[in-house]
Amino acid sequence: MNYGTRFHVRPGSTLHLAAIDPAFSDPKESKKSAEGQVRKHADRLRALQYLVYAEGKRSVLICLQGLDAAGKDGTINHVLGAMNPQGTRVHGFKVPSAEEASHDFLWRVHAQAPAIGEVVVFNRCHYEDVLVVRVHELVPKEVWSRRYDLINDFERNLAAAGTHILKFYLHISEAEQLERFKKRIDDPAHRWKISDADYTERKLWPRYIRAYEDAISKTSTPHAPWYVIPADHKWFRNLAVSRIVVESLEALGMKLPQPRVDLQRIRRKYHAAAKG
Repeated sequence: MNYGTRFHVRPGSTLHLAAIDPAFSDPKESKKSAEGQVRKHADRLRALQYLVYAEGKRSVLICLQGLDAAGKDGTINHVLGAMNPQGTRVHGFKVPSAEEASHDFLWRVHAQAPAIGEVVVFNRCHYEDVLVVRVHELVPKEVWSRRYDLINDFERNLAAAGTHILKFYLHISEAEQLERFKKRIDDPAHRWKISDADYTERKLWPRYIRAYEDAISKTSTPHAPWYVIPADHKWFRNLAVSRIVVESLEALGMKLPQPRVDLQRIRRKYHAAAKG
């Protein structure tokens, strides 16, 4: 199965999340086989991230979106965390600070965009300004509805500057979300993540789904594609994301740069020093 094709939201298409099973998994894979592949992908991701860093010609931006407990942190830990911290950075976007709110909504996002040679992972991102803002009616419709075009322009600008963009929506079911909330409550290491808002937001599930459908449909472009990943099974989520990222980066045809110094001259100096 070609995961990149299977889960890609084609530009210009209309997304209907109800038509995508959150519990879908590859019938040719098992949890055990998937975990083995994810480990291999992790090794390949380290090598590819090193190429991004060494080549110094481009950057990579990976955006993770999803409803609460969809697995954004888990995807970062199990898939994207394999990359070298020297050239990789994770940034999470929370409620805007007073300074951030005093600027346009993309100001704080552009400041965190990757530099050439860098891989950056956004845990939530600029899409919150057409999702949460829309669902909770924080700004009028005439404001948030114009942001789709602004987002497309912003991502087009990043791509023109050499940024390779991948966007993932982690698609879980209401039942799976509720089960994950329960596990958090029962797990001392994770219960700190639970808040009353997690449960009150569930009442707005249909509104969030419509907001995501519109946002993804309007902003999946050739230079910044969206992928909808069935995420009820964590092992399959990790397999799908890791495979798509690896295949996307491999397609860039990156190569190590040539040495910037005369290696023969340096070898002669080394041998002379060793003899002396």
